[in-house]
Amino acid sequence: MIPRETVDKILDSAQIADVVGDFVSLKRQGANFIACCPFHNEKTPSFYVSPAKGIFKCFGCGKSGTTVGFVMEHENLSYVDALKFLAKKYHIEVVEKEETAEEIAQRQRGESLLLVSEFAAKFFKDCLNTDDGRVGYAYFKTRGLEDETIEKFGLGWAPADRSALLKAAKTAGYKEEFLVDTGLCYRRDDGTAVVRFYDRAMFPIHSPGGRIIAFGGRTLKSDKTVAKYVNSPETEIYVKSHSLYGIWFARNEIVRQDRCILVEGYLDVISMHQLGIRNVVASSGTSLTVDQIRLIKKYSQNVTIIYDGDSAGIKAALRGINLVLKEGLNVKVVLLPDGDDPDSFSRKHTLDEVRTFLEKHEQDFIGFKSDILLDEAGNDPLKKANLINDVADTIAMIPDPVKRSVYAESCSERFNISSQILFDRIKSSRKDMLIAEKRQEETLRRREELASELESRGEDSRARRLLPADTPAMKEVVSLDDPFLAPCEKELLGFIVEHGRTPMEFDRDSDFFVEDGQPDTVAEFIDNALAADDVAFANNAYRKVYDCYFSMYDEGLAQEQIQTRLLNNPDPDIAAVASDILIDKYLLTVENYRNSLTSVATQLIIFVPKSIYAYQVRRLDKMMQELTASLAETQTAEEQMSIMTKMNMLNKARTKINKKLGRV
Repeated sequence: MIPRETVDKILDSAQIADVVGDFVSLKRQGANFIACCPFHNEKTPSFYVSPAKGIFKCFGCGKSGTTVGFVMEHENLSYVDALKFLAKKYHIEVVEKEETAEEIAQRQRGESLLLVSEFAAKFFKDCLNTDDGRVGYAYFKTRGLEDETIEKFGLGWAPADRSALLKAAKTAGYKEEFLVDTGLCYRRDDGTAVVRFYDRAMFPIHSPGGRIIAFGGRTLKSDKTVAKYVNSPETEIYVKSHSLYGIWFARNEIVRQDRCILVEGYLDVISMHQLGIRNVVASSGTSLTVDQIRLIKKYSQNVTIIYDGDSAGIKAALRGINLVLKEGLNVKVVLLPDGDDPDSFSRKHTLDEVRTFLEKHEQDFIGFKSDILLDEAGNDPLKKANLINDVADTIAMIPDPVKRSVYAESCSERFNISSQILFDRIKSSRKDMLIAEKRQEETLRRREELASELESRGEDSRARRLLPADTPAMKEVVSLDDPFLAPCEKELLGFIVEHGRTPMEFDRDSDFFVEDGQPDTVAEFIDNALAADDVAFANNAYRKVYDCYFSMYDEGLAQEQIQTRLLNNPDPDIAAVASDILIDKYLLTVENYRNSLTSVATQLIIFVPKSIYAYQVRRLDKMMQELTASLAETQTAEEQMSIMTKMNMLNKARTKINKKLGRV
């Protein structure tokens, strides 16, 4: 366990905009920041960060929380690991209390794969300086890489001895099963573990957070029967379609320049970084994927694709354009001279020359497609028509209607064709595309329903096979046991969590005026009212927050301290409810109803009693519903009379309270 004092120090040091800004491209909007949400795909920014309150909120998917909550969600970490993550960022030493054997085993299991990967990276790096690794070092030097660059990217050498890594890892105390699970080894049919990477130059692959998650190994042999590259298989920590090579080194520069340059290979990234162009990442030899684009989108809305000028590079660029546009990003394309790739081109030219070339040859997708496809069409009118339709279909993928309109007008001018004809084609294409997407959604929905049915029957493995690996687990903020009473309970809890220590100073003519002694605080006033009715919240999650609040209230903690601890509570229900109450649209805009023309104190003495009355009426309504239902099931006149008498009493009580609320 991390001591409470250390936790408080971490929470005090962690600045929400600073932490979120490491992962998302934030733009200032008044006192707050706004961005596209990193937790779901969206076209229009709905993700807000409030530095003053230390919170974030997405009004698209509903996710919200504090700095710790953001790190937990984004990096898929536990509460304790998220605190350690922040402690490391802010150079805070964490001295934990003694852990149990079970806790130690659990923590080590969670870190095992990453630790083994990091050990292997150091092993490969050290091997570069051995006699066996000289050939690898010489290769990197022939590619123009400086020692500083080799060190920065952690480049290394996998020795020809296939047992070397396995022996070194076992000597260091790493289990064989973790070497297999990270893909560093694989098992033969007889169960023997065999090292995957040997006699190759090694390129470690990092996560956005800087952890080593995989490797790429390049052979230096000219033998055509030997694969040029061997890459890590997909594992628990590495999903190729979700990863971008160089993102750890490029992300801050991508945010600073608000542009990401996308290339194909490891050396393309490394050489351009060495030259001084550092907002560069690579799709690592795989076709560009939607998840890779969404990873870029966390840092910038602008992408420049630089691929080789040969036919393969052109085809890759054409495929990438459609995907990038469909995700709502702005895309430019640069084709290098035939025979060059970003690696060779950056080694032939100075930084200024490369920047000038990129600026001069950068094209939007209409210009790029037109130049490429018009050459193929020649004077054939049918091929030219197909080209125009192809461009129109690409425009149709753009989610923003204004951008679609601008590009359609540009296309109209370029091809000297009626804009209305283009708009009709785009409209038809979008309709077809949306129909196809709805069919996919319906198919996924049916699969989810079937998977749920299978899970209920205990057939979990069959259920998992029905769903894609990246299907999000959609769930409510909290599970409400009694939705009928939930709105009133949430409102009362909101007054407590937001203003619990504010005194309720009623006027002399008020029914609640206290002649002698200190006036009750908001928390005490509500607690006393509920105690007088012998009532506890019906909803378990709200009741947990209520109890947690008063345990800290009784300790004498200040209101802000209580709020911070609720928001950062290890119990996910408590943290979720606190976030839902404290982090809403009104907290992230200039005004809210409690900060309008009248003071907070004045509004509290008006609205808190009304909320209590409203809760009483709601509970009476529920009792009436239950009695009405039981009335229909009674058999004797005596039972019916008893129920009707109770209903009459409840009606009188409800009428009395409604008068206090000013209701007719």
